[in-house]
Amino acid sequence: MTNPQSPLPTPRILLTGKNGQVGFELQRSLAVLGEVVAVDRDDCDLSNPDAIRDLVQRIRPDIIVNPAAHTAVDKAESEVELATLLNTTAPQVFADEAAKLGALLVHYSTDYVFDGRKDGAYLEDDVTNPQSVYGKTKLAGEDAIRASGCQHLIFRTSWVFGAHGANFLKKPCCA
Repeated sequence: MTNPQSPLPTPRILLTGKNGQVGFELQRSLAVLGEVVAVDRDDCDLSNPDAIRDLVQRIRPDIIVNPAAHTAVDKAESEVELATLLNTTAPQVFADEAAKLGALLVHYSTDYVFDGRKDGAYLEDDVTNPQSVYGKTKLAGEDAIRASGCQHLIFRTSWVFGAHGANFLKKPCCA
């Protein structure tokens, strides 16, 4: 039985993509929940599975939050290998390492796993049918996470924007 007066241990949270739109905002949001170790591509090259394993083994997080990805949708068509490494292989390695540690993996995916033909909002159990390299690599990353057996949450996002970074709200309109 735990002592109700003793505080719960502070979780260690590994956050990827600290300079991206989502990662930048998550640093502030997650700080109240625990010790955040935020990394960017200079700290860990997510296209290198060994670098990811080394990072996770060194940090030994309780929670891994992974918003980092190859997010340039059009560019992914010509950078298939890089998109695969960042969107499929990296999540798989994070999931495998999370499973070994008993850590929770929180992974950000995309609505591009769907084909966009449905009238109305998609539900998480709708049939996927990605039409682009970006969508296919993100779905493969989701599948790898589920197959790993780690504790996980997968968020499918759409139209991400914020004050930090480039996004559609900052583009000139209607030229």
